[in-house]
This record gives sequence, structure tokens and C-alpha cells, in this order.
Amino acid sequence: MPNIKSAKKRVKVIATKTLQNQMLKTQLKTAVKKFEAALTEGKEAATNAYTALIKATDQAVAKGILHKNTAARRKSQYANKMNKIA
Repeated sequence: MPNIKSAKKRVKVIATKTLQNQMLKTQLKTAVKKFEAALTEGKEAATNAYTALIKATDQAVAKGILHKNTAARRKSQYANKMNKIA
């Protein structure tokens, strides 16, 4: 355990930020799972899930969870999956 006051605060701040990052990652994974499930249901459900997934991916980039190139690659993969069912 740290003895210095600022170091104690950093431990608390890091714990809070770690929890927030975990929540965002979980939301992104959930959106991916919903998109994969919606692909089998039909075009309309897949389109709605696709837009939600793209939004979640962009938010992850804005929060620093994903690198922008990683997000671009994943969005391209999602778009290819959408085009295959069209």
C-alpha cells in the first residue's frame, strides 16, 4: 500500500477507471453478440443491431478503449457481414 497521499489517491482513481473501462468493454462485447444473433433473424433486425454496434464501437474509440485503426477494421468486418445477408 502507498504511504504518500497522492499515491493513495492514484490507487483509487485507477480502480475507478478500470471499472469504467471494463463496463465499456462489456457493452461492446454485448453489442457484438446481439449483432451476430440478429444476422440470423433477418435484415431489419440486423440493420438495427448494426447501427447500435457501430455506435458502440465509435464510443469505445472516443473513450480510448479501442485504437481507431482497430475500430475501422472491425467496422469493415461488420459491414461485410451485413452485405452478405443483403
